[in-house]
Amino acid sequence: MEELFTESRRTALRALCDTVVPRVERDDDPDGFWARAASDQGVDRAVEEFIAGLPEPQQAGLAQLLDALDGLGLAQAPSQSSREEILRSLSLASSQAAAGIGSLAALTTMIHYGAPDPQTQSNPNWARFGYPGPTIARSTAAKPIEPLVPEGDEVTLEADVCVVGSGAGGGVIAGLLAQRGQDVVVLEAGGYYTESDFAQLELKAFNEMYWRGGPQPTADGNLGILAGAALGGGTVVNWTNCLRTPPWVRELWAREFGLEGVDGPEFDRLTDAVLERIGATDQATDLSPAQEKMKLGAERLGWRGRQVVRNADVEKYTPEAAGYMGYGDPAGAKRSNDKTWLLDAYEAGARILVRTKAQRILTEDGHATGVAAVYTDPASGARTQVTVRAPRVVAACGAIESPALLLRSGIGGPAVGDHWLNHAAVAVIGVYDEDVRQWWGPPHAWQCHEFEDAGDGFGFLIEGIQWGPGQICSGVSLVGREHKELIAELRHAVIAVGRAQMRGHGRITLDENGEAVLHYAVTDPADERDLRGALEACIRMHEAAGARAIYTIGAGAPRWRRGDDLEAFIARARRLPLRAGGQGLFSAHQMGGCRMGADPQASVADPRGELHDTKGVWVGDASAFPTAVGVNPMVSIMALAHRTADAMTAAPADARRETTAPPAPLATT
Repeated sequence: MEELFTESRRTALRALCDTVVPRVERDDDPDGFWARAASDQGVDRAVEEFIAGLPEPQQAGLAQLLDALDGLGLAQAPSQSSREEILRSLSLASSQAAAGIGSLAALTTMIHYGAPDPQTQSNPNWARFGYPGPTIARSTAAKPIEPLVPEGDEVTLEADVCVVGSGAGGGVIAGLLAQRGQDVVVLEAGGYYTESDFAQLELKAFNEMYWRGGPQPTADGNLGILAGAALGGGTVVNWTNCLRTPPWVRELWAREFGLEGVDGPEFDRLTDAVLERIGATDQATDLSPAQEKMKLGAERLGWRGRQVVRNADVEKYTPEAAGYMGYGDPAGAKRSNDKTWLLDAYEAGARILVRTKAQRILTEDGHATGVAAVYTDPASGARTQVTVRAPRVVAACGAIESPALLLRSGIGGPAVGDHWLNHAAVAVIGVYDEDVRQWWGPPHAWQCHEFEDAGDGFGFLIEGIQWGPGQICSGVSLVGREHKELIAELRHAVIAVGRAQMRGHGRITLDENGEAVLHYAVTDPADERDLRGALEACIRMHEAAGARAIYTIGAGAPRWRRGDDLEAFIARARRLPLRAGGQGLFSAHQMGGCRMGADPQASVADPRGELHDTKGVWVGDASAFPTAVGVNPMVSIMALAHRTADAMTAAPADARRETTAPPAPLATT
């Protein structure tokens, strides 16, 4: 770290952090919010430690950026405005510099507002937001699943089926096949966490239970990504919105992609079975004051809305605990996969390994023969090569990692990684007079579905969001005094999300280490229509609900205060480009990349989920979606996975378990 961080780079980094979150002189500052700069909380040191843990190419790029800022005299600039101008000018001069400054600014605000003091488990800025931080006592209940821990340098397991991934799809397939007498091994790259581990802290949760440690930008910077990564997958950290697959999507999948039966009563039966197993109910859905504002605005405009059905145990549910469920539900009310389908698999004899990342699927003569993986000990870092010999393999490690796994394995055909889908979303902040307590209650309790179908099978939904001070503050692209002025009003801020179904798609490729690289750009006219329509609808909803100020999120985003021209504000907001440097876009719903279909050139798996080019390899998660589903995808993933498990049960068994010697381990990150 000493070689990477010279004194001049440390000085430039501290100046950058304090430019993003500066000291501001204010007479009315009872809790020290305005006078507290980033370096006062040691944020610059925390950012330095983060940079030191990055891969060398990223370290080198940020070192060059800090050298440039030092050369421009950022630390010596005479005023806050001059420091902001240096950052602005450098960002305009270089897209790489803009990306680096944006990343460091987001990291600065994430830590400044989100990281608690290790001793108090609180943050001095939370008082300003009315945010209570951890309030729920941790459970002492024993964990119901005991994962298998491989020992030594190499371990070989024999099985009928190896399921790679334990999320909404993999968990269902593992549970059903194990109950039907199959010998199942489940490999999960993440760790195993239950309510005894959930500390109600966003940065801890991001580090432990999210893909690559939390919010991540695509390689082009156009879209922010959030994905779960733990035993149970996204079901451990999602917001428990249980929606059926829309009929127009089911009809499209059957008509255009050959998914026979998904448009009929058989798929209804599978969906009913899924909803029953996960305990979907409308009896655990309290609306926060923030969501009451959204509902009020929609009602005044005559727009349709609905109360959300959630997979929750009503006996354990409390709205106070539900507000933290994106970091794991501390009350244990969430009926996630580790408490349902995976527990079914475990109790039926399945062996479950965590912290075990699949390197590649093993094949011979066009047939699956197993999986090569690496287990990493969380305490020592020691690695064990794990080979699972199985004639059937299910790729179910999510719509990011499943395409990457097939690409590393050299199977799946020309469409692998293509047609990578997202529900891109925009966020609009409305500021009200009341304390809206958006952190209280389920993040999804009410949803506006007025615009879910624009007539062509595409459209958008409006809903709430998980409220975490670090994540919310890091999503605000403003810096300096403007940043603090908006952040200071978060106690009164309702964040409405407009989420489009999206007809266009991106692509997943591999880097030199065999890891997923994400590419996504909004180019489809229908997607542009829906995202700009969602932006406008959220603005109009806030105005109708009585907001005194409205902000959109993005570089150069306009602001509105009551009395301003609303139509002019909407027109300015709609003109922002839907990409990096413009309107901020994000997605927590990744789909596609290994899509099912009848055409081997345009799809990876057949209409039941088996690869076109490799027998015995099945796709069992959201990566199999032929198109984006338009609604929160958990129930659709589970119903399709149930359908695939039924197809695997009906297909002739392949008794071969022999395999070639496992390949040398790939580099992992």
